[in-house]
Amino acid sequence: MASSVSSTDPQSHRQAQEEDPDSLVPSTPPPLLPTYKSAFLQSCLSASVLTFGTYKLKSGRLSPYFFNAGLFHTGGLVHSISTAYAHALLTHVTQNPTFEFDILFGPAYKGIPLATATVDKLAQLDKGRFGHVSYSFNRKELKDHGEGGVIVGAPLRNKNVVIIDDVITAGTAMREAIEIIRAQGGTLVGVIVALDRKERMSDDSSGSAIGEVRRKFDVPVLSIIDLDDLIGVLGGLGDEEDMGRLRDYKGRYGASD
Repeated sequence: MASSVSSTDPQSHRQAQEEDPDSLVPSTPPPLLPTYKSAFLQSCLSASVLTFGTYKLKSGRLSPYFFNAGLFHTGGLVHSISTAYAHALLTHVTQNPTFEFDILFGPAYKGIPLATATVDKLAQLDKGRFGHVSYSFNRKELKDHGEGGVIVGAPLRNKNVVIIDDVITAGTAMREAIEIIRAQGGTLVGVIVALDRKERMSDDSSGSAIGEVRRKFDVPVLSIIDLDDLIGVLGGLGDEEDMGRLRDYKGRYGASD
């Protein structure tokens, strides 16, 4: 979920959605985007998961868009996001045959439904390849009765683990999840998020939080969509104003990695 703390004066897309949500959904997929990305973007627009306006982030930046993955809470929308995650993973595995994983780890709390739903979708896409993949998530507090422990789901020891989450902002939560995996004896082999904002972490840094995770932990960090995809879909909608604002934002805050 984007790190927004407030929003002010949302503009054209949000207002149009209140009148007619379908008016913002492209009748044809934006050019050059895989079908799963186009379908995911259409779901984001029609459900107001992705809106355009002016939004103040925790960093203090004024973002021209806001992405709220917490709105994927209906059956149809859960189907949409889990299908997109699964296809993004399948695409990476197909292009990189040595990339193998045993567990999708969803950091509490937002990652829990994402891991669970995506494991199911992966098995539907290719049961032979992904039918063995399990899910796990952490408890926020250590359980001292019953089976005890901090992990719910598959044990992580001696397993290859992919973390699934909505976004990476400062990277703090991601580092905590990686520490849990390592403490439990698992091996981190990748990360997947819904959106890569492709912006640098601070004015003093040229790199993004995602780039830092790639460099520090030497694993691929995948995303369903990124900022360039958003700019492309706005071009497909013919919205030059919002597309220009996103391009300006990228020019000011875009990461070098």
